[in-house]
Amino acid sequence: MQEHILKTRTIDGKIQVWDILRKKYVRLTPEENVRQTFINYLVEKKRYPAGLMMNEVPIELNGTAKRCDSVLFGKDMKPEMIMEYKAPTVAITQKTLEQIYRYNVVLKVRYLIITNGVDCYCCKVDYESNKCLLMDHIPDYDEL
Repeated sequence: MQEHILKTRTIDGKIQVWDILRKKYVRLTPEENVRQTFINYLVEKKRYPAGLMMNEVPIELNGTAKRCDSVLFGKDMKPEMIMEYKAPTVAITQKTLEQIYRYNVVLKVRYLIITNGVDCYCCKVDYESNKCLLMDHIPDYDEL
């Protein structure tokens, strides 16, 4: 994934980054840096329409309010992909996979992506065989 120059500003000594999906500045944390870099990569290099993506998507899981880091919707506005981000210093573990899989119990998407900006995993969910198949690349939008 190619590094993208993010639009930032500093307010009261705190750095903020422009979120192209929420159309506002948000606090720049290591995880937020991964999110914004990845979203810009999807939009600029993989041709994902920004208008079909949302950050911080609320869901209810077993009576508890949760938030998916990012979700891509299809043209029919049904969820197609869940993206989960971690800071570069946070390893992607079985626990991370279980987190995104729990979110998918609610959204039932076809693709799951987890990245910490260093490692990136993209899986296609096969509901017929009840398996999550690891892909060797992040699909372009027209491959979905």
